[in-house]
Amino acid sequence: MHRRRRTALSVSVALLAAAPLLTACGNEAHPGAAAVVGGQRIEVSALQAQVRDVRDAQRTAPEAEAEELIKNTGQLSQAKLNSMIFDRVLEKAAGNAGVTISRKEIQTTRQQAAAQSGGEAQFAAMLLQQGALAPDQIESAIRREVLLTKLAVALGANTTTPQGQQTVLAELTKTSEKLGIDVNPRYGSWDNQQVRLGEAKTPWITQLTSEAPDQEQPAGA
Repeated sequence: MHRRRRTALSVSVALLAAAPLLTACGNEAHPGAAAVVGGQRIEVSALQAQVRDVRDAQRTAPEAEAEELIKNTGQLSQAKLNSMIFDRVLEKAAGNAGVTISRKEIQTTRQQAAAQSGGEAQFAAMLLQQGALAPDQIESAIRREVLLTKLAVALGANTTTPQGQQTVLAELTKTSEKLGIDVNPRYGSWDNQQVRLGEAKTPWITQLTSEAPDQEQPAGA
C-alpha cells in the first residue's frame, strides 16, 4: 500500500499552509527582509516569488477549482515564510548532528512518492491542492522530509513516542534560539519553543510520526 508515504508527505506540506494571518505593525529593523536567520536575510522578494509561483500554478487549474485553491490559501505568505525559516533551522540542526543528504536520496524519495501517487503529474497536483506547493517547490519539501527523518535517527529519537518527538523538538529549539531569528512584524513573530511562525501548526511532528516505521531507509538510499 502506498498510503503511508503519500499521507506523510501530503499532510506535512499541507500543514505548512495553516499559519494564521498576522498583521502586527512595527518598524523594520531590516528593510526589505521578511526575516533574518542566523544573520542571513530572507528577502521579501524571495518570499513573494514563492507565493507568486503557487498562485500561478493554482490558476492553471479549472476555473472553479482554481478559485477554491486560492480561497483556501489566503495566508500563503505566512505559510511560505514559515517553511523558509524552518528549513534553515533544520539545515543547521542537521549539520550540527553530522547529518548529510545526497541528491540521490532526494531523487529516490521523489520517484517513489510520485510512483505511489500515480505519476509525477498526479503527485504535483496533489501537493498543489493539499500543500500549496508549486512544482518547483516539491524538491524542497522532499528534502525536508528526508532530512527530518535522518536527524531523528542521528539523535536516537523514536518519533512514534512523545519522548522521541520532544527530543527532536528540543534540538530544533536549541538551534532556533542560537540562530536568533528576527521576523518582519508584518508576518508575525517566530516561536523558538515550537519552531514555528506565530500559531502555525508543527508539521514535522505529524511527518515524523508517519515516517517512523521505516525512518532508517533514507540513510541507505
